[in-house]
Amino acid sequence: MSLEATSPATGAPFNRRTVFWGVLASLLAAAGFVLLSTYAPDFRLGQQGGSSALSKSGAGFAGLVDLMTLMDDEPETARSVDDLYSDSLVIVTISPQSDPEALKEILDARSGSETLFVLPKWSTAPLPSHEGWEMQFGRLSAGSVDQWLVRFVETKIGTEKATVDRLAAANGRFAAPAPKDLQWAAAADDALISAGPGKGVLIKAKDEPFFVLTDPDLLDNAALKDPDRAAAAIGLIDMVRPNSDPVIFDLTLHGANRKHDLLKLLIEPPFLALTLSILAASALAVLHGLGRFGPAAPETRAIPFGKKALVETTATLMRRAGRLDGLGGRYAAQMRQRAGLLLGAPHGMQGDALDQWHAARDKDGGDGYAERAKAVRGATNEPDLTAAARGLHQWISRNLRERR
Repeated sequence: MSLEATSPATGAPFNRRTVFWGVLASLLAAAGFVLLSTYAPDFRLGQQGGSSALSKSGAGFAGLVDLMTLMDDEPETARSVDDLYSDSLVIVTISPQSDPEALKEILDARSGSETLFVLPKWSTAPLPSHEGWEMQFGRLSAGSVDQWLVRFVETKIGTEKATVDRLAAANGRFAAPAPKDLQWAAAADDALISAGPGKGVLIKAKDEPFFVLTDPDLLDNAALKDPDRAAAAIGLIDMVRPNSDPVIFDLTLHGANRKHDLLKLLIEPPFLALTLSILAASALAVLHGLGRFGPAAPETRAIPFGKKALVETTATLMRRAGRLDGLGGRYAAQMRQRAGLLLGAPHGMQGDALDQWHAARDKDGGDGYAERAKAVRGATNEPDLTAAARGLHQWISRNLRERR
């Protein structure tokens, strides 16, 4: 009975195909992580409260978007400044944390087009126990709101408390219940919505078709729990709407698609082509490296052993020192002495006498010792010196065989 001999596995511990798919899955997962991390703020816009059109907190305006959608008048959202170049009405909701530079870009983009700006009113903070909700800490100071108001009209927020129960719209279009702690601004009698003489709630700018709503509680989620206020919100939008095109809610002021992220610049046009080119070149380099190299070469000595290594090292040093040009004469003299010892020249013979003794061995003349030695002495570069030295060596080897 014989046992089948077995040998330990000598191959790689993992199958190449398994390694390939594992690396590919890792790369795809890394790419997905980078993309999700880059665009996560845009995806989470409105989920942490705020006053955007996606926020479901009391100060947000997601309820107005849903209401208009139920009325077959679904609004759109602007996630970049380019989306603001439209003839539609754009509603810009301002929060206390808004970027003034971003607002300036919006004003430039909407110049000459109907735009409704909604001022902030309440000081809020996210509610830790419920994502998307906010806690209210009271009204903002008049100075905090004035810094936004003066960008549209030359007036200030009023400090007196309004005592009216209902707000009157110009031309008697509608009447809306007055919000709690109404926020109004000093205005002339031409305010589109007012809380009495000189108390404007919806004010029109002089030089641009811009409308400023001083109290956001006429449109925000907290207002829509009252049917009368919900109807008034729709009436307010119809009052300033220039046409039947879908209303656009701005999200750029709340951080949507702000061009401050290096990763976004790399994965969006016009730099997307450069990024893809770099990735393709890297992939080709990796594939080339996988197929080009075999087993790892063993580490060698910096200065190896042996006569050949010694000769090569000496030649390299002389080549780097630039001393090859004058080497021919010394090499010819050295080989003359060596040839004399090998061929049995008389003891003590040197110099020209030894050259003549070597030349006398060439019975047939022609390409003999004299010509080859002269070629070695006259060589001025490495290729000529190598060829001449090889020829002289061949002459010595041939005569040595004849002597034996």
